Amino acid sequence: MVTVPPPEQAALWSRELEGREPAEVIRWAVAQFGDGLVIGSGFGKDGLVMLDIARKIRPDIPVLFLETGCHFAETLQFRDRLRHDWNANIVDVRPELSPAELEARYGADLFARDPDRCCALRKVEPLQHALRGRRAWMTGLRRSQHAGRGQTSVVEWQELTAGGGLFKVNPLAGWSLAQVEAYLDEHHLPRHPLWAQGYPSVGCAPCTSPVTTGEAERAGRWRGRGKVECGIHATVAPPTRMVAEPVVPPCEGS
Repeated sequence: MVTVPPPEQAALWSRELEGREPAEVIRWAVAQFGDGLVIGSGFGKDGLVMLDIARKIRPDIPVLFLETGCHFAETLQFRDRLRHDWNANIVDVRPELSPAELEARYGADLFARDPDRCCALRKVEPLQHALRGRRAWMTGLRRSQHAGRGQTSVVEWQELTAGGGLFKVNPLAGWSLAQVEAYLDEHHLPRHPLWAQGYPSVGCAPCTSPVTTGEAERAGRWRGRGKVECGIHATVAPPTRMVAEPVVPPCEGS
């Protein structure tokens, strides 16, 4: 029997699923990966659409939420609302070290001095640990979010830095922001409270700012820092770098 290498298998599946509606892709993923499938979401617009579709197909699907210790209070309240109202199976994924321990080891305001290292400790490493032993995870990546995501495939193979890997399924890869927002309206989904305050993409509080009319939807993420991704969608953690930044509010609990 010929075994197709995982990257090639991902490419084959991606070609088969290209152009399919997100619901069809999610049904395929649930059938293909069973209990080995999880969702990764910070409850942004894309993740909320994906979660709404998935919960109607498999209500108990685990949803991994990166509890970095730096979230806006509104994000944590929104997470709790989804747990209560949707009975969502949300699993908080935390760094190995507490906010106080991270500060003691790396110093205060690591997010300002070395944002790549901060993301690696608070997001990349905890997620990779949580994904070990899984067969696949689903994300809200879209090609239209920014140029770096323009070649996003419906199915990809992602290596883990700790060894091994898993498939990554991006059901909304071909959708525009307008399609996402139309789904939110049509299905009367709850809204993150910060969306109406100029935050179309919400990450950690110290590294997220409002956007103005005409700016890209992710323009408020790591503004002015030459950074567009936290690193969870790369096969390895990004290299650390030291960048002088203005003083910004500390992470809650740090």
